Amino acid sequence: MQNIREEVVGVLQAVFPIVVVIILLEFFVLQATPADLIQFLLGSGMVILGIALFLTGVKTGLLPIGEAIGSELPARGSPTLLIAGSFLFGFLAAIAEPNLRVLTTTLDTISGGIPSGPLLFVIAVSVGLILTAATLRIVFGFPLAYLFAAAYGAIIVLAPFTAPDFLAVAVDSGAITTGLMTIPVILALGTGVSSVLTGRSPLTDGFGLVGLASIAPIISIMLLGVIY
Repeated sequence: MQNIREEVVGVLQAVFPIVVVIILLEFFVLQATPADLIQFLLGSGMVILGIALFLTGVKTGLLPIGEAIGSELPARGSPTLLIAGSFLFGFLAAIAEPNLRVLTTTLDTISGGIPSGPLLFVIAVSVGLILTAATLRIVFGFPLAYLFAAAYGAIIVLAPFTAPDFLAVAVDSGAITTGLMTIPVILALGTGVSSVLTGRSPLTDGFGLVGLASIAPIISIMLLGVIY
């Protein structure tokens, strides 16, 4: 309970300013009714409690088990297990990412031609693939800059051939993919893998995976834009 209270206080401090701004806008700009204000306050309370519970769960469950699995995968000495585990981590984390679901559902509603299910699947696969590549980079020790150079090079090459609608969606999906669910899982995997390998540092080798994960959806949706 102490952990939950601490998280509630932290989330409240972060959310309170935007709540105040929205209330002022509702009164002085939108001329909102008291019923609208009550509905907004109830929703804000749910958001604060939900985020606090989520963060508590991440710290007590997701991070420890993620680091444990990340440290166990290379210790088993099976490249197949390492590749499969890394891919599943990235794929399932992206599937569960709330921000990404909001994006795909919104696109499905607005465009009427970009179904949310296949789009979510494509993004999740791309996150799984690039997380696998990032994990192998930690194992073999080649510079992180090589992966970033290849990824951004692919974006530069694909950009002129991508339909404008897909290009805009791709850029936004890259920022949205790394959110509440994906960041803790990816960080835990990276630090777990790097902590058990000789000559690897969790600080220098365990980080950078989140940045790569944000690039993967951009490339995958650009490819969709080229194909369609």
